Amino acid sequence: MTRLDAGPVAEVLCPGAGTRPGPVARVLEPRDVPLGGLRAMSVRRSLPQRGLTTIGAWCFLDRFGPQLATMRVEPHPHMGLQTVTWPLAGEIRHRDSLGSDAVLRPGALNLMTAGHGVSHSEYSLGEDAIELDALQLWVALPEDARHGPPGFESHARLPALMLGDGASATVILGTLDGVTSPATAHTPIVGAQVTLDTDTEAELPLDPRWEHGIVPLAGDVDVLDASGILATAPAGGILYLGTDRGAVTLRSRLGGTVMVLGGEPFPDDLVMWWNFVGRDHDEIVEAWHSWNGDDGRFGTVPGHGDVRIPAPPMPEVRLKPRTRGS
Repeated sequence: MTRLDAGPVAEVLCPGAGTRPGPVARVLEPRDVPLGGLRAMSVRRSLPQRGLTTIGAWCFLDRFGPQLATMRVEPHPHMGLQTVTWPLAGEIRHRDSLGSDAVLRPGALNLMTAGHGVSHSEYSLGEDAIELDALQLWVALPEDARHGPPGFESHARLPALMLGDGASATVILGTLDGVTSPATAHTPIVGAQVTLDTDTEAELPLDPRWEHGIVPLAGDVDVLDASGILATAPAGGILYLGTDRGAVTLRSRLGGTVMVLGGEPFPDDLVMWWNFVGRDHDEIVEAWHSWNGDDGRFGTVPGHGDVRIPAPPMPEVRLKPRTRGS
């Protein structure tokens, strides 16, 4: 999905190589972002945030829904990232400049690797408004993958990890406790949906070398460590756990679902603006000219004619890094 929010506000990411915050329990509050277009939608955005711009290589998280809406996201470009689309309700049609045409349903994963450049569109099925709820995440690509060719994968079957009676995890991307998703990952990472039945408590294994966050999706789920119940993130937010944790306990009274995001702290400085993830201002400007000048770098999405979303005006100042924590 594209960033359609008004105003070309630059977000410059500088996580800092080898950052290890230690175990923390920090709530990342979401912010409501209206999306433009004839059929306006709204999302809750919890990444990036000032002071914490990445969790592993995860650099962007929107939740759109639950809401009754007609999604019409016209062709738009990406570079330097992977888009991870995880629907919770509704059906979404993905088309891209590689010729992919896939309908995504709850329980399945769409993963698009932008590499040097790709474009795509996303529509809900039918002409009428439908119940939509999904996560849209971006993963920053490392240096050895960000200049490569684009690719698209759709995975309807993903591996499960049993966490005990009444608790299980679906591994969407990367690896959780030795269980690995078939989706292509370019950094040490994990994305997993954990579901707990009524009156269930389960231990969630974590890699202590990585940082992690817990995203509440539905129901009630408490996160505990040896000190007791940790802070609770609101809907659309994230409970950031930091590093150096081998496990946390998840507990639900009425049943609930969370998303676990984690990975090795990302080592590179990033500049993210609109739908582009680069390393400096000049890369963003080059991508802007390529898309708005239609020079072929991002290809063409079949079935849309000349319809596409133009990149907003570039800021009049150079994009400058800010350090993680500022």
